[in-house]
Amino acid sequence: MLDDFDISDPYHQQCMAYVRGLLEFIGEDPEREGLKETPARVLAAMQEHFAGYREDPREHLEKTFEEVEGYDEVVLVSDIDVHSHCEHHLVPFVGKAHVAYIPDGRVVGLSKLARVVEGYAKRLQVQEKLTMQIANAVEEVLKPRGVAVIVQCQHFCMCHRGIRKPNSWTTTSKLTGAFMRNPSSRLELFQLIDMSKR
Repeated sequence: MLDDFDISDPYHQQCMAYVRGLLEFIGEDPEREGLKETPARVLAAMQEHFAGYREDPREHLEKTFEEVEGYDEVVLVSDIDVHSHCEHHLVPFVGKAHVAYIPDGRVVGLSKLARVVEGYAKRLQVQEKLTMQIANAVEEVLKPRGVAVIVQCQHFCMCHRGIRKPNSWTTTSKLTGAFMRNPSSRLELFQLIDMSKR
């Protein structure tokens, strides 16, 4: 449970009433033993799932390091877990993000790239927008020679409802700078991502 969730707060009580209404909508009895505490649990879970609204992910990129012996090749953090929620159906989509950049004199701590991914993923999203937000943050704050973001996810709204295609994956990408202009940089990126899966 997060510290700022107060079950006695009138606004939170109103929100819990909405959850009880949804339980009734699906044909449940919100007063039965197993569901009495569900509204409070749902609100606490939503605060965790959507914690990205309470931060600016770009702030994770502000502390950089310049003592890197002039390193100016690809920096890639691959297979960053993505856990997000589709804004159309409020159901999860999960997968991996690969975030790369070519520094221009300064680098950022590797974990900060994962924090940027998480900060934007913990919001209601569409995968295309998530990909762009990550890329734009790295581009605008670090001002590198190039940025590449590739996101690969399974969407529960497509896998477990509607068309029900559980083996389908969606891939989105955004390449800027050297990754877009230079075929050798792009090829190196894809080779590095492929190596990470071995």
